[in-house]
Amino acid sequence: MGKTSDNQKKIIYFLAVIVLAFGVKYVLSIRDEPVRTTDESPDIYIKGQVSVDSIRHRGSIAIIIDDFGYRNDKVSEGFLKIDASLTYAIIPGHEYSQSFSSRAKQKGYEVIVHMPFESRFKTKGEREYILETDMTSEELEIRINKVLRHLPEAVGMNNHQGSKTSADKRVMGILASILKRNGKYFIDSRTTKETVAEVTMRNHQVPTNRRHVFLDNQDNIDLIKTQLKELIQKAEILGVAVGIGHAKEKTLTALKEMIPRIQTEGYDFVFASEVTN
Repeated sequence: MGKTSDNQKKIIYFLAVIVLAFGVKYVLSIRDEPVRTTDESPDIYIKGQVSVDSIRHRGSIAIIIDDFGYRNDKVSEGFLKIDASLTYAIIPGHEYSQSFSSRAKQKGYEVIVHMPFESRFKTKGEREYILETDMTSEELEIRINKVLRHLPEAVGMNNHQGSKTSADKRVMGILASILKRNGKYFIDSRTTKETVAEVTMRNHQVPTNRRHVFLDNQDNIDLIKTQLKELIQKAEILGVAVGIGHAKEKTLTALKEMIPRIQTEGYDFVFASEVTN
């Protein structure tokens, strides 16, 4: 009886050693595998890292860059090399307005008119194109249609300056009617708290939205990055957010540095047309 008991103990010990060996081998075989939750698909994983496709979508960002048309230099060329869906707003009537509009569209960017509006303050330039509040309906229509012919690549419009014009219901109503007729959208740059542009566009069923953040009111790269972070926060809260910057070297530098990082955090860059309704 005692001898049989010793044999049983040996068998049990042998089996335990085998089980332990297989257990260690299994643990070693899976230690480098990525952890997956129950709702994750294996085909989106790369060993040791998560692919971009698996990043949770956190919001959509539309960035409009104003004031193209003045310059043809390394800054304007730099904006044509950014790997993101950006919208470029071109002021009509300048030396490079039409050539930049054509090139931007060819490069895959969205083009809109940066329409000069009358300001409450004295401004220079664009006298041939600016929409003024004392113009007749006919004068306004002729001027708007002239601009749309001047920049045929444009699929929409936002305002250049314009604290006086964008607060004028009559002028905004005429503009809205023409934009609707031509299938264009409008982004209210909100250069004044008294603006009626967005609400007028909605009343005329013109696709529209508003600017949420100005990126570069101060030409300081650190402050521009701070404004980009604010834009990100708006996008996460609202689902979509519109930022407006300008064709400046520091703005270009900040965007080139931060756009890839923002994308890896789960935000999409989209054209302004994609955030209008």
